[in-house]
Amino acid sequence: MAISFPNASCSYDATRRAVRFWGYDSAMECSFFVTADALKKLQPDAPADEAGLLGTFGLYRDRICAAAAKVYSRGRKGSYELVVSDF
Repeated sequence: MAISFPNASCSYDATRRAVRFWGYDSAMECSFFVTADALKKLQPDAPADEAGLLGTFGLYRDRICAAAAKVYSRGRKGSYELVVSDF
């Protein structure tokens, strides 16, 4: 199960208070969410609003994608949520 993250797109999901992004395992698209709390752990002084969380995601994208690959390797699901303990 190899996952890659070639799509740089992401969006803020206000309902989940998380940033959503996508990974690909061959032709299969997988949704990932990194919670606001996890992003605040990465950059504690960043604003907790949409712009601040998206900015933090951009700054830490490589680290977030590495954590997402580890979460993905634990088994297939409909979507994957990255939380504080994943960092």
